[in-house]
Amino acid sequence: MQNFVFENPTRIVFGKGQIARIGQEAARFGKRALLVYGMGSVKRSGVYDKVTSSLTEAGVAFVDFPGVRSNPVLSHVLEGIALAKREGVEMILAVGGGSVIDTAKTIAVGVLDDGDVWDFFLYKRQIRGALPVLTVVTVSASASEMNAAAVITKEEGKQKYSIRSPFIYPRVSILDPTALFTLDRSYSAYSAVDAITHMLEGYFNNAEPSSPLQDRLVEGLIKTIMEATEVILREPENYNARAEMMWAATLAFNGLTTAGLGPVQLPVHMIEHSLSALYDVPHGAGLSMLLPGWMTYVIETKKGRLARLGREVFGLRGGDEEADARGAVDAFRSWFRDVNSPSSLTEGGIPGGDLSSIASHASKLAVVWGLKDYTQEAIAEVLRLSL
Repeated sequence: MQNFVFENPTRIVFGKGQIARIGQEAARFGKRALLVYGMGSVKRSGVYDKVTSSLTEAGVAFVDFPGVRSNPVLSHVLEGIALAKREGVEMILAVGGGSVIDTAKTIAVGVLDDGDVWDFFLYKRQIRGALPVLTVVTVSASASEMNAAAVITKEEGKQKYSIRSPFIYPRVSILDPTALFTLDRSYSAYSAVDAITHMLEGYFNNAEPSSPLQDRLVEGLIKTIMEATEVILREPENYNARAEMMWAATLAFNGLTTAGLGPVQLPVHMIEHSLSALYDVPHGAGLSMLLPGWMTYVIETKKGRLARLGREVFGLRGGDEEADARGAVDAFRSWFRDVNSPSSLTEGGIPGGDLSSIASHASKLAVVWGLKDYTQEAIAEVLRLSL
């Protein structure tokens, strides 16, 4: 286990009926909030009314900023920054999933900065501060409610890039599993894929040759997410299954599973960012299109890890490392199909003739992220194996 510093300052308020606490939590940070949310589902589900009632009761005024879309865009973020500055808000409150929270985090950074907020995504400047961010989670997938990252797409050039800073850890996140009851089947499945892929990126792409504790943590969380998702697809309002999924997804990418592993790379996410930027596919769907192909790409160099994963998660016992490694790839592909998440680019409707342009686009992000092994040619091969 390598040296590490683990610090996660987010206060988690978890459980049934806990949305009613957001007002008293928000009041600790000021009297005026920018309320960021999506395309209307939080109003249809009743979550918006619970949040605003709690804010009003606690004496916290709010300014609505709706309209965040899946794969959130920079132009909308800039509108939010301008609105937050005009209204003199003291905090940003996100009500939604990862897209909404990432938008809120970026607005929180931009309000305290007079320059171009996109500079931070290109690592031209370092983030020096942000308004407090609070969240009420309605989609559990990205763990943005308990991590220091945000992803935004700049429409010009279709650049889907990310920022990371300790200043954008949410101060408080409300996790009420009943808020997930109305999440549809597709996004319930895509959420599981996202959380699983977050963990597998660290599981495979780290600098530590021996990590039994982290391995078992990841393997256990993956099995928990799979089992919970299968129940959720049959019983959308099963509280225990939604609760298991909600907390497991948060743990999947809050820094815990990669502590002690040294530098970690995320090549599948890097390539997927180009898919969802270019084709506006749901992030989880894009990941399930790519993960089996990427596993096939690395099967010779990561055979032992893949075999272990197949044995521990899927119970494979072929006895032959090669067979169990390939069995793990097939098992993930099969499970994605079982939950109706596309397991290949073809199933996801991505044109086979576009692989070269996708690879060219992704290679630019590979440079920004410092993924030197992922040249345009290497990315094109991953994409070919993902057809």
